[in-house]
Amino acid sequence: MKPLFNWRWTTSSWALISPWCNSGSHDSFSFYIDEASPVGPEQPETVQNFVSVFGTVAKKLMRKWLATQTMNFTSQLGAGIRYFDLRISTKPRDPDNELYFAHGLFSAKVKEGLEEINAFLTEHPKEVVFLDFNHFYGMQKCHHEKLVQMLKDTYGNKMCPAIFAHEVSLQYLWEKEHQVLVFYHSPVAVEVAFLWPGQMMPAPWANTTDTEKLIQFLQASITERRKKGSFFISQVVLTPKASTVVKGVASGLRETITERALPAMMEWVRTQKAGESGVNIITADFVELGDFISTVIKLNYSLDEGEDDTT
Repeated sequence: MKPLFNWRWTTSSWALISPWCNSGSHDSFSFYIDEASPVGPEQPETVQNFVSVFGTVAKKLMRKWLATQTMNFTSQLGAGIRYFDLRISTKPRDPDNELYFAHGLFSAKVKEGLEEINAFLTEHPKEVVFLDFNHFYGMQKCHHEKLVQMLKDTYGNKMCPAIFAHEVSLQYLWEKEHQVLVFYHSPVAVEVAFLWPGQMMPAPWANTTDTEKLIQFLQASITERRKKGSFFISQVVLTPKASTVVKGVASGLRETITERALPAMMEWVRTQKAGESGVNIITADFVELGDFISTVIKLNYSLDEGEDDTT
């Protein structure tokens, strides 16, 4: 499949990146979830007890509901994903004291994931990605310092210092050779020049299994979009309740919820518009489904640069 690079459609390198629409993945790292790993520290006691009783079988079932992506970082990038939802955790009793991606169960080492993304950026010097570090588990000051240093070592000058969203154009990024915007949902962000504060990447969460309620929520959220000059995420994601998991425990998230709701969710995406009054970054589970990525990118074709290049 021919890669869909999100910036190819722009007709002007002076285009501000904040009005444009980009596709993103929800729990981007979850392809790497390891069934052999311990349960994540954010999980409630009921889940911890479930795993302690049923062991490997329980973890296999958990993975069916926790893994929201089937593609690794490289494949997502090649397909056109430019926003990554990243959740970081320490692992109890880890002799290497590493940092891991985590969502219920532990996933890949953070360092390996960052390097995988960097390899793509090195090969494609005009591509830009958003890395959104929005959940931290078991993280103390020393762990944040370790992660910040890891970002420095991996990306260096590729990272764009935090400035106002309306000041960032492709021309600016290309001239400075910046390719990475790092959003960090922790007070640590105010201490580090290349960390964009988390509030500049709001991601309202519908927290529903009902497709109609999700669409109503998404539409209402757009009216609140970027009042403070930030980027904005529309999460086209349904969240299972405990009762939903019990009913479809062996089927998993994709078959029980995502595929069934896909037609209605994709119809909502197709009817959206890019620009200041429209969508900005749209995230989804299983991003390869329903032409999600190409549909999001195409929303930019009708964007009138004369009206929407200012914020």
